[in-house]
Amino acid sequence: MSTFRMPSLGADMEAGTLVEWLVAPGTAVKRGDVIAVVETQKGAIEIEVFEDGVFRESLVSIGDRLPVGAAMATISHSGEGEARLEPTEPAPAGGMAEIAATAPAPVAIERPAPTELERSPVARILVTPAARRLAQQSGIDLKGLRGTGPQGEIILADITAPMKISAVPAAAERAESGAQETMSGMRAAIAAAMARSKREIPHYYLAHTAVLTKADSWLSAYNADKEPAQRILLGALFIKAVTKAVKKYTEFNGFYSDGAFTAVSSVHAGVAINIRGGGLVAPAIHQVDQLALPELMEKMRDLVTRVRAGRFRGSELADPTITISSLGERGVETLYGVIYPPQVAIIGFGTPETGAVVEDGIVTARRIVRITLAGDHRVSDGHRGALFLNLIAELLQRPEAL
Repeated sequence: MSTFRMPSLGADMEAGTLVEWLVAPGTAVKRGDVIAVVETQKGAIEIEVFEDGVFRESLVSIGDRLPVGAAMATISHSGEGEARLEPTEPAPAGGMAEIAATAPAPVAIERPAPTELERSPVARILVTPAARRLAQQSGIDLKGLRGTGPQGEIILADITAPMKISAVPAAAERAESGAQETMSGMRAAIAAAMARSKREIPHYYLAHTAVLTKADSWLSAYNADKEPAQRILLGALFIKAVTKAVKKYTEFNGFYSDGAFTAVSSVHAGVAINIRGGGLVAPAIHQVDQLALPELMEKMRDLVTRVRAGRFRGSELADPTITISSLGERGVETLYGVIYPPQVAIIGFGTPETGAVVEDGIVTARRIVRITLAGDHRVSDGHRGALFLNLIAELLQRPEAL
């Protein structure tokens, strides 16, 4: 028998609030299965289990705010069946009941006071408190939804699915009086992480201009006979070029902690995405180095859709190895980022524009983009950073090889 604990979902996370369980006691789970939804300053995050087993019992109540590392549930393994729990240490203060030496009695889930919605015929519909609040705030009729929760109840995912990317962020899952507080909380978390970064990481900055003429031509030809959902966007080429370049300059892909740098062989690209209503997150697309461009584009679309609906997974926040931020069409030439610890680099792409380029001694108008690097001087230097940026620009000149 093992204990499932509140995971760390980033260097700036201290605690999270349990919003939903997505599995019922007795459910078999596999590593990577999403079993709960936790709300943090970044939104509602789907939490994955780290091992195979059977979900036995929740140790906390919906609405409990738990510090990172707090026990949340028990999971049994093959052959253990209904084995008794081993004695555990008292649970941390702030929302958890103390865990007894023997298997604890089932924890009663706290329900909010009845609302108008609950006193109406809709109250007979099984729905989690968080999903009920989001439905009320978004004007969604619960009678038209089919619940996919462990007991057939309507959960957050059932509310956000029909809303697609226009869905409100997870902050709106709180009562209206708390929505503004959640957004300011996200801003506070971002500020704290960036302040820590600037205090602890000796940043250096480089900028370079890349010509996009060949990339644009290749994309136009590739997308010519594709439906909109199958087309590749320029942002995918940016991510893929960074990924290929960082496989050669490995000192920009990994983590610095405890006074040492650890390079990571796979590239988990953190993609900066703005959240509707305010805030920014950079969840990872995993193993980008192993994805073909169409697969990468599909994962980008899925990630953006889920993030802007306020739903993303804990593993996507926990392990980006390098962050890539693009301003798209926002009209700003150059973006200088701040490294998100424990990463050691962030790449920025400004808005593509038409600029003057000298080719064979002749000034020519070409579409260009300015690429920036913020690097950690404890791990790399300007010489290597310049080579890294130059390789990214060269790879964008050979889009067919990406």
